[in-house]
Amino acid sequence: MSAGDDAGRAGTAVTASLLALLGGVGLFLFGMQTMTAALRELASDRMRALLAGFTRTPLSGALTGAATTAAIQSSSATMVMTVGFVGAGLLAFPQALGILYGASIGTTATGWIVLILGFKLKLGSIALPLLFAASLLALLGHGQTARAARGLAGFALIFIGLDMMQAAMAGYQGQLTPESFPAPDLAGRFLMIGIGVVVTMLTQSSSAGVAAALVLLGGAAIDFEQAAALVIGMHVGTTFTAFLAAIGGTRAVTQTAVANVIYHVAGGLIALPLIDVFAALARAGLTGGDPKIALVLFHTGFNLVGVALMLPLTPAFAALIQRLLPERLEATPVARLDRRLLSDTGAALDTAGRVLREEADLLLAALADALRPDAPPEPLAAACARAAADFEALGDFLARIQVAEDRAGDLERLNAQLQELDHLRRLQFRCSQAARLRGAVREERLGRAATVLRAVLVRHLAETEPPPGLDRRLERLEARLRRIEARVRHAVLRRPPHVLGMTVAEVMYLSDAIRWLRRTSHHVARILHYQGLAWRPPDPAHYRPAEPATSAPAPAPPAG
Repeated sequence: MSAGDDAGRAGTAVTASLLALLGGVGLFLFGMQTMTAALRELASDRMRALLAGFTRTPLSGALTGAATTAAIQSSSATMVMTVGFVGAGLLAFPQALGILYGASIGTTATGWIVLILGFKLKLGSIALPLLFAASLLALLGHGQTARAARGLAGFALIFIGLDMMQAAMAGYQGQLTPESFPAPDLAGRFLMIGIGVVVTMLTQSSSAGVAAALVLLGGAAIDFEQAAALVIGMHVGTTFTAFLAAIGGTRAVTQTAVANVIYHVAGGLIALPLIDVFAALARAGLTGGDPKIALVLFHTGFNLVGVALMLPLTPAFAALIQRLLPERLEATPVARLDRRLLSDTGAALDTAGRVLREEADLLLAALADALRPDAPPEPLAAACARAAADFEALGDFLARIQVAEDRAGDLERLNAQLQELDHLRRLQFRCSQAARLRGAVREERLGRAATVLRAVLVRHLAETEPPPGLDRRLERLEARLRRIEARVRHAVLRRPPHVLGMTVAEVMYLSDAIRWLRRTSHHVARILHYQGLAWRPPDPAHYRPAEPATSAPAPAPPAG
């Protein structure tokens, strides 16, 4: 047998090992993506409720952020939820920073799962039958059952991919050694950090990078110091995808992304001197003689240290970010509708509900001011012109929100927001009828009704939450105006206008004013009613499976 044949077979084996390694990484990435998406759909509602309900300080934010990220296996999903809460006014920016700290701890759970289930228990042997059962259930099941099955399928793919990666590394035994990588000195560590950053930016998954580092470490291709530097690079690199996606976004999105990058870079600098500490612990046998345990401990440890150091500095850190990226004086509330929030239905609904409330308040405030007898018409006309463009943007955003059919709570909220927007558009049309408004305000027989409407608006605008009962008061007002309108029509039909001491034009003017006031009261009542349904803070009891609901897009205002 010739040396050329031996070299050819060796080259073929190396090529096969490389292809198997790439396939294993691909399966791992796809499994992580599938499992994360399923877990996010299964648990994100309760996770949102946990974040909004228990985040009161940066410390509580860190705890809830860690729990949320560990549960749904996605720090980016936690970040989107957090941005939605900030944009909706449910969280202050310093509280949001606490959640970001906790999310970095939550991401370390993946390393423990891979270490314990993949390397210690070697679940790869049962992953194939698990994948078959989960895939079958995903095809036949519906709703939460199908989501759980997809999560199990992703879980199985992770360990199939991990087994392929380990088997492929056996083909490089003796060929790939620590000497093949930068030396474990300071310059070499920075090079390994750079490699980790690049790998994470390419794969968009620090979890896959950590798993690959564990495989390389387990196959003796790299030593602990090199693996630790890679993990630091992956810790830093995971922020850049979110940062690039935040460019051109709303101020809350940009502030959160920049804070995330600064925090992770600071965490990487904190981790550098800890490499030698954990290397010494590993050499002393305090990690059971297994460098993989030392690596996962290192990953969790430097994140815990980083959070402990940053928590007391959170107010100063938040102030720094807000000085670097000061709040913009947004022309209108719809400027906060960032399409990046559409990846999380709850965050999109939270933000849309808040923006709807603010847009409604702007229009209602202009209407309340215009209901004064001596009010000039210009402010209400300007508010109507601004509202027309804003309502178009709101309608476009709401049309893009995707809600699963079995999410009854989210469907109810979306339907309420569409109904509120519909009545806002109709109210904006009524408010543009300046002549009828003036008739309603100046007509003595309607003065009390106009005063009641204005009083309701003033009370509503004075409260931070919609006061109960105002919509019912307006419904009673509408019923009274309907009776007045019926009496006027009845009198006109039975008697000529001159008998009543009025001209035909005066009768029509009075009738139009009554109708305008009645319909305006109706739209305001419905807006207040639907606000109570559309603006609803996250509540675990709110999310319940039910029969699919339907919601129609908001119709356009009438032409006349």
